[in-house]
Amino acid sequence: MTDLDLTNNDKFGSKILVILGTSSHAGKSIIVTALCRIFSNDGLKVSPFKAQNMSLNSYVTIDDREISMAQAIQATAARSEPIVEMNPILLKPSKENTSQIVVMGRPFKDTDIKNYYSNIDYFAKIAEDALIRLSKDNDLVVVEGAGSPAEINLYDTDIPNIFISRATKAPIILVSDIERGGVFASIYGTVKLLPEDLQEQVKGIIINKFRGDEKILEPGIKKIEELLGIPVLGVIPYLNVKIPSEDSVSIENKISGYGIEIAIIRLPRISNFTDFEPLEDGANIKYVDLTEKLGNPDAIIIPGTKNTVEDLIELKKSGLYDEIIAKRGKIPIIGICGGYQILGRSIIDKGVENSEETVEISGLGLLDVCTIFDTYDKTTRRVKKVIHGKGPILDKIKGEEVEGYEIHMGRTISKNPVFSDDGAIDKDGLTIGTYLHGLFHNESFKDAFLDYLYDKKGIKREKSKKYDQFDALASSVLKSINIDMIKRLISLDIT
Repeated sequence: MTDLDLTNNDKFGSKILVILGTSSHAGKSIIVTALCRIFSNDGLKVSPFKAQNMSLNSYVTIDDREISMAQAIQATAARSEPIVEMNPILLKPSKENTSQIVVMGRPFKDTDIKNYYSNIDYFAKIAEDALIRLSKDNDLVVVEGAGSPAEINLYDTDIPNIFISRATKAPIILVSDIERGGVFASIYGTVKLLPEDLQEQVKGIIINKFRGDEKILEPGIKKIEELLGIPVLGVIPYLNVKIPSEDSVSIENKISGYGIEIAIIRLPRISNFTDFEPLEDGANIKYVDLTEKLGNPDAIIIPGTKNTVEDLIELKKSGLYDEIIAKRGKIPIIGICGGYQILGRSIIDKGVENSEETVEISGLGLLDVCTIFDTYDKTTRRVKKVIHGKGPILDKIKGEEVEGYEIHMGRTISKNPVFSDDGAIDKDGLTIGTYLHGLFHNESFKDAFLDYLYDKKGIKREKSKKYDQFDALASSVLKSINIDMIKRLISLDIT
């Protein structure tokens, strides 16, 4: 990576705080989310920022740009409208060793890591310019790194950690995950492997995901502070706060003792599984791998995927293909985005997703639709649709409006749309497909769906009480960190 003008941070118009982690899933995203809400509660105009994110969970901004779901969540915590500058570079793995590069919310190209690095100077400039614009429109920007900043083989190409930290010269807080063990070694090793100039920027440490008596940690905390000369700003317990997950590593079965089970097919390239997290408050959620048996669920959901054709091919090789078809007309089967395409009669790929030749592959055949991939263009838009489909689930909410967002390649031809001009439904009204991400975030549709499942089993449904998960998260984190010291790091008035 060639040197840009990194001699000072005068180009940035606001205060900046950088949150790095000792590893992936150390808790950077959740700490940034909490800090966004904490500082927003203090009356500041706050924005999250992540220069480069790799995730298949994405979100569509108000101007129809695509960013990582994590930054959209953090923006919501900050009470800010999600915008593309918050995540200027998004990497979406599509197949082995290949990702779609989304730059400023638009598809750039599909490429392997070698070709990605050949454009690294361009991407670094894009990221820096986005952060400059954000900094001029906010009082504070909370920057999230990616993975570990101590990957010594990647220093010259590490945009979200090394480049951004140097560009801003902002204070760095290092988040470590104690649940994985070796927390003090990971803290010490990460700091000492950083380039010497960046070691000076590390001003605080947070130990995350702790279970047990904090007094046990005190000797270790004292020693690591002596060794590094960096204060530990807090020990955060393992939090059970419902914040949407960032990527598929976070997928796990959610069994909470409900009498209803919903099976979500865990496609190899599953995307936007946050679509289904609202259902966790009313049903047991079971993610079913292609190597597993379907069991006897009360409903099936086929989620989105970054590569519909390859995931359909792998689904057809598994026993789940026939098991899903056998459930038609017996239980609800819902397909979202790629799942909707898979439910159709066929998919025609004219060299967009996979081969350079046109191929046609039959789908599950549960909906009378056909999908065509004939252009690299991607649809990204926020939408509002009116429900006009019929059936035991939709009858009582027919005519109501739902909203969400579309992120998909390809176009689907449907003779029987269900949400305005979108989607399809079968004659029984139990198999439904749609491009509408966020469908279950609409209370009317979620309630209609869950009420049907409960009524069919003769079980009374108790609705969960609503609460602000971001305030709950902020409150939990505030109890565990020295927020005054953090404010001093970024020169905020704490009086």
